[in-house]
Amino acid sequence: MNTSLLKAQIVLKGKTLNEVAKALKISRSALYRKLNGKSDFTRKEVCRIVDYLGIELDRAIEIFFNEKVS
Repeated sequence: MNTSLLKAQIVLKGKTLNEVAKALKISRSALYRKLNGKSDFTRKEVCRIVDYLGIELDRAIEIFFNEKVS
């Protein structure tokens, strides 16, 4: 996951991490753990973030699935 791109999208949409956590129905600390790689976003959470922030498909793939497979 590209945390920097996700945080940039949050700022560009004028949202706060608290607002994103509420939209995901998780605590702020749970969101921070996910952003710091301590736990993973579920598929449902990824879909909610994409919908909540209005992220386009190409950008969503770049954010959430940026690992290269050889």
